[in-house]
Formats: sequence, structure tokens, C-alpha cells
Amino acid sequence: MSAFHQPFNHQAVFNARLRTTGGRFYPATMNLDFNPKIFALYPSDVTDGIIKHELVHYHLFAQHRGYQHRDHDFKQLLAAVGGSRFAPPLPMSGRHYVYQCTRCGRQFVRRRRMNVTRYACGVCRGKLRLQATRNN
Repeated sequence: MSAFHQPFNHQAVFNARLRTTGGRFYPATMNLDFNPKIFALYPSDVTDGIIKHELVHYHLFAQHRGYQHRDHDFKQLLAAVGGSRFAPPLPMSGRHYVYQCTRCGRQFVRRRRMNVTRYACGVCRGKLRLQATRNN
């Protein structure tokens, strides 16, 4: 990208094992990994922001400046190039169990099945009931 005025001399690949992040920078090898699910689901302006975010990590590390999210240099350069601060959410996959409190009506979505006789609502201590099972 021309916004950095420096070349990218390492490897960038898609890594299907990434689940919650849009990309990852590896300081030891200076390589970048990107989540292919984000690139398939979101438009190019979102994916460009993710690419810029990882390139900010890359170029700041190469210049021996603060390359971590909490560093001032990182925040400044990210704003200057227009990179995204956070990755967009991915849809949840797999089976999910929806429990509902019989007293307050609050719903809880869990990936693992629970024994409703052993657990109670964390808000009002009411009894839980299995409402539905969703396959996403």
C-alpha cells in the first residue's frame, strides 16, 4: 500500500484457523495472516481496513517503534492511514442452546448443553428452561 511509503518484503497468507480476528502479525517472522471468512463476508472497504491495521503493526515493528495496540505510535499511524481499530464480528457457527429464565424472561445462548436443575438465572436466581436449539 502506498500510504506507508515503504515496501512490504515478507509473506501475507490466508489462515483459515483464525476465528475471532481479521488478521495477525507475527513479529518473529514479520509475516501476516488474514482470516478468509472476513474477506468472503464483508466488502472491500472493511477488508482494506484490516489489511491497513496489520500493515501498521508491520511497519512500526520494522522501525523499532511502538507497534502494539496500546502504543501511541500505533494509534497515530492507524488513524493517519485509515485502518480499522477492530475486526467486524463473524456469525456464530455450530449448534447453540437457548435457555430462558422462567422468572425474568432473560435469554442465554450457550454452546454447551447445561443441566437446568443444577443452574439458575444469574440475574434473578430463577429457574432456567431450554427454549430452543439452533444450528448455525
